[in-house]
Amino acid sequence: MSTESNAPNFAKINNGFRNVFNNGRMSIGLVVPIESYPYGPVPTMQDHIERVKLAEGLGFKAVWIRDVLFNVPTFGDAGQVYDPFVYLGMLAGLTKAITLGVASLVLPQRHAAQVAKAAASIDVLSGGRLVLGVASGDRPEEYPAINLGFDDRGERFRESVEYIKRMMQGYGQINNSFGHVNGTLDLLPKPHGERFPMMITGGSQQSPNWGAEHLDGLITYPRSPKIQAHVVDSYRSRVNTFTKRSKPVMQPLYIDIDANDNSPVSPIHLGVRCGINRLLDYLLVLRDSGVNHVALNLRFNRTPVEETLQKLSEMVLPHFHSDEFSHQAILQKEGMNG
Repeated sequence: MSTESNAPNFAKINNGFRNVFNNGRMSIGLVVPIESYPYGPVPTMQDHIERVKLAEGLGFKAVWIRDVLFNVPTFGDAGQVYDPFVYLGMLAGLTKAITLGVASLVLPQRHAAQVAKAAASIDVLSGGRLVLGVASGDRPEEYPAINLGFDDRGERFRESVEYIKRMMQGYGQINNSFGHVNGTLDLLPKPHGERFPMMITGGSQQSPNWGAEHLDGLITYPRSPKIQAHVVDSYRSRVNTFTKRSKPVMQPLYIDIDANDNSPVSPIHLGVRCGINRLLDYLLVLRDSGVNHVALNLRFNRTPVEETLQKLSEMVLPHFHSDEFSHQAILQKEGMNG
């Protein structure tokens, strides 16, 4: 098992990272849109803002936005439809404590300077709540539409990460395919803290060691808890060759909560169908496998959304979110809970 209770603590990069990732613990978030749309790729986005605010009030640690440029039929999911940075700008102004995550931004499809500026802007406007997952992209149909190659996206991914990191510094210098900056220009704004965190998604066309060394954590795909434990242990072993600090691991999980609280676990696409009690058991095993955050996706959930969120808040979250790390105190201080 990989509970890591005795491992070095995670870096406290910004408020959003600290809110979600605490060593030896697991937190629970939600994938946006917070709705069920099992029969087609495009969500309705009905009540989407109200549900994000409800999720914050109920104590979920994070909401995660996806970067889906085109509705690609073979991919089958248009995400939250809206541009991730535009949408996060709105959420930054309408929430107070919940972490604002991107899982994940496709770096090769955007200019690195624009990513750096947009991400820093969200981080500042939200009070340091951005966690930026980054990826190389997995939908080859999109690349001809923006006149970019698919096969060289791994190299552009590395160069984008390097460019963004340099531009978070004052008057940074860099020379790669995204441009030449000689230290006479400064990209503003700077992040809320020293920097905003970036987490690699899967391999992103990189060697396993590259991701462990250069980025702040791993976003990995759903697997059985036993296999996931091996993935987590392997990642942490690689991290340990580069730094004495540990780095977190998160994953998404599609869920369909059955009306029978004790209904057993059965597999669905990238997730599980079960009663709420068996979901709790499943999440506890994931926690013990070393996973630090699970982003629940309700796309295939048959129970009404608000009812599901309330049930998760009452029967699942208390087992993962202690008072020490809960953001309820922040919400109360801001007057959001009356």
